[in-house]
Amino acid sequence: MFDLSRSRGEETGPECVLQCCWWTLDRLFTLSTPVPPCRLLETDSKSLRSMNGSRRNSGSSLVSSSSASSNLSHLEEDSWILWGRIVNEWEEVRKKKEKQLKDLVRKGIPHHFRAIVWQLLCSAQNMPIKDQYSELLKMTSPCEKLIRRDIARTYPEHEFFKEKDSLGQEVLFNVMKAYSLVDREVGYCQGSAFIVGLLLMQMPEEEAFCVFVKLMQDYRLRELFKPSMAELGLCMYQFENMIQEQLPELHLHFQAQSFHTSMYASSWFLTIFLTSFPLPVATRIFDIFMCEGLEIVFRVGLAILQMNQAELIQLDMEGMLQHFQRVIPHQLDSGPDKVIQAAYQVKYNAKKMKKLEKEYTTIKTKEMEEQVEIKRLRTENRLLKQRIDTLEKESASLADRLIQGQVTRAQEAEENYLVKRELTTVRQQSEEATAQLEKANSTIRQLLLQQQQQRRPEESVLQLERELVQARLKEAESQCALKEMQDKILDMEKRNTSLPDDTNVARLQEELIGVKLREAEALTGLKELRQQVRDLEEHWQRHLARTAGRWKDNPKKNALSELQDELMSVRLREAEAQAELRESRQRIMELETQNQIHGNQLRRAEQDNRSLSDHVHTVTVQNKELHVQLQEIKRRQAEIECKSKEEVMAVRLREADNIAAMAELQQQISELEIQRERFKAQLNHTDSSQYIRDLKDQITELKHEVRRRPVITRPHSARRFSGRGSDFLAVSGFRRSLVRPPPLKPSSPPPS
Repeated sequence: MFDLSRSRGEETGPECVLQCCWWTLDRLFTLSTPVPPCRLLETDSKSLRSMNGSRRNSGSSLVSSSSASSNLSHLEEDSWILWGRIVNEWEEVRKKKEKQLKDLVRKGIPHHFRAIVWQLLCSAQNMPIKDQYSELLKMTSPCEKLIRRDIARTYPEHEFFKEKDSLGQEVLFNVMKAYSLVDREVGYCQGSAFIVGLLLMQMPEEEAFCVFVKLMQDYRLRELFKPSMAELGLCMYQFENMIQEQLPELHLHFQAQSFHTSMYASSWFLTIFLTSFPLPVATRIFDIFMCEGLEIVFRVGLAILQMNQAELIQLDMEGMLQHFQRVIPHQLDSGPDKVIQAAYQVKYNAKKMKKLEKEYTTIKTKEMEEQVEIKRLRTENRLLKQRIDTLEKESASLADRLIQGQVTRAQEAEENYLVKRELTTVRQQSEEATAQLEKANSTIRQLLLQQQQQRRPEESVLQLERELVQARLKEAESQCALKEMQDKILDMEKRNTSLPDDTNVARLQEELIGVKLREAEALTGLKELRQQVRDLEEHWQRHLARTAGRWKDNPKKNALSELQDELMSVRLREAEAQAELRESRQRIMELETQNQIHGNQLRRAEQDNRSLSDHVHTVTVQNKELHVQLQEIKRRQAEIECKSKEEVMAVRLREADNIAAMAELQQQISELEIQRERFKAQLNHTDSSQYIRDLKDQITELKHEVRRRPVITRPHSARRFSGRGSDFLAVSGFRRSLVRPPPLKPSSPPPS
């Protein structure tokens, strides 16, 4: 490509314009020689229409074709002279005649000037990063495998890129690799390769790299290709609102069919129509995009919908997808002027777009807050599950403790039964002792009567001695029994101290009242017994005072008095033993009361354990139900995956059938074209014109049949489009459009 920017500011007069004209004439003569495909792009739309018109009218006269070619050359010369002036005086034109420059860009930049004009439009002609390009190619990028995989899918039918390991694929790989090293956040994204491929058709790889960096930085493309694809979601939101405002009926139809904007418009914004429209049309739109930005994408997209509104309203979702992929590209074969003119009749309000951007930001902020809330709820759910697990473990330990408590309770019940049996035996012994004491009292009374009557004193003394011996023996037995009872009472007190305290206040109050009543009864009995002991002591003192003078006279009387003293001491000790027995009974009653209290505690603990076991049972039942639901969900998910795999296999089978049928039809077309050439050489023009027209009709019919054949492309990996953003709903339309084969052009009629 030529570089006229060097003369900017030095040669701006008529000499420069004359030099540009001479260069243009020289360029016209060199166009007949072969040029590398990276320097040739599609022919300008105006020149294409002129050439097609001249071919159609070539049979009428040679004079008309020569006049048309002369007019074309004059128009091209005027256009090149004008653009040469604009390039040489770029800074002044950009500042003072911006509106006229926009109008010229909308009419189309000549393809020989596109490289330099694109660089000037995006200010990429003197970027410092251009010097780093060679160093970047020596480095290693983590995205190299992905870039290599997708290069064959970029412009697969274009001469410059279709051959494997060709120059076009190599320079495309270099530019994509260099940018993935410069911008590691974006790295590599599949749709960006189409934009880089278009730049490489116009300029060398270093200049294409600089222009692509400028596009990513200043034209919002970097935000579109980020992993989150937030900018693409914003564009979809703004475009959908424009459809709702300007095409309400079509918007309602899209909503009724669940036909989301991202299903057909995502590729428009990501590749600037390069994968959806014919290359000449997409290049004209890209000219305007370089001058005005993403506004032209909104305008052209809405214009396309306005032009096809009547047909789209009558189709379902699948029909609309087919219409966007096959019908709309063929509508633009005639040229981009119609759609560009319709695009600039679309209403575009920049202030409203800013307002929609703020609304979308608010919506996204709310969605992020909801996601944070969902994460928080999931964390709480996980913590609750952990708490349920700990509660289950605690319930299991409580169940073990309950079983152990029941075992210890049974053992204590058995020990209480044994203690009760011993208590009954002790009570029997105490009753026997009281009976014997009563008998001794009766004998003492009899002895007193005998002493008063003074009958047989010696026998009474012997009898008293025997009774005294028996009383001492009984006293020793009662002391032994008392010690055993005291030891048992101490053991019971230790056991009672080890048992847990009662927490039920109401029951404790009732039990305390009963204990106090029994204690009061025992205290009253003890007081009565002590009063009896004091009475006996007083009686004994009076008796000693009466009999003091009598015992000095006779030794037998002294012995009798000693026996009486011992008898009284025995009675006193008996009274003390009874008092101690009363105290031991009181302690036994207290122990029984404590035993009842602890029994109540154990019953309450059993009730608590039952409630805990019921709660554990309900929790386990709920867990089982949740497990069953989880298994059902997994089963449904497996069924859905099997169905999706079956559908993919069916699509692939249909694709293979369609490809085979298309290959057969293309072979038939090639055979018919060969036959046509043979007949054209053999037959005369006058005799075989009708036959040639029939052959042409057959060829056009076959080509129309090829166009009508449904081409189902094999779904391939769309990692960066399907996995990077959740802002649009479906990228399957973009996947099909990325690898769509270019339409077959009808061959031009042979020259007469």
